[in-house]
Amino acid sequence: MLTLKQKKLLDYITLYFDKNKIFPTFEEMKLHLNLKSKSGIHKLLSALEEKGAINRVPHKARALKLNNIIRMNEYLDQKKIPFLGRIAAGNPIEAITGSFEQISVPNYLINNKDEHFTLEVSGDSMIDEGIFDGDIVVIKKTNIANTGDVVVALIDENEVTLKRFRSYKNSIALEPANKNYKTRIFGNERVKIQGKLAGLIRKF
Repeated sequence: MLTLKQKKLLDYITLYFDKNKIFPTFEEMKLHLNLKSKSGIHKLLSALEEKGAINRVPHKARALKLNNIIRMNEYLDQKKIPFLGRIAAGNPIEAITGSFEQISVPNYLINNKDEHFTLEVSGDSMIDEGIFDGDIVVIKKTNIANTGDVVVALIDENEVTLKRFRSYKNSIALEPANKNYKTRIFGNERVKIQGKLAGLIRKF
């Protein structure tokens, strides 16, 4: 599994090559990822090579080779959907703002009839559900949830968090999956569902 930065770089290299029939320069890659130095690109390319996504030819400019199996499995069967930033799986953070950034996710995590978006998890309150700090969660956009769903919840119009949803007669519980955190109870009018968990992309 690729990290988010590795995935962004491989997406860029793949699309650049498909369009121009040559690979981007280190400078172009650095600018695309908004990195301060080319050493970060060297590290990312080394990681991609170790994971079998690319091969590099030493001492030659633009000398890369994309692994065709990786391209077929990881990219041709994917779809780009919005990446909206970080979401708290711990203490709630300020509401997520819109973003034009997109990342590729496997088609098996989404469907064509629903709208989806992605978020990067910040915090450890959902670790017992297998959701860790730094994971990318794939969210199906909806304002309806059933008790037991893991949801993106907007609290009081200015805080967003990822928690398990519990609905009661006159209240809503947002429940963590970590014994170090407490369940929070709110009146129905204070919580709006933004979406529910469809899958996640693990970063290593």
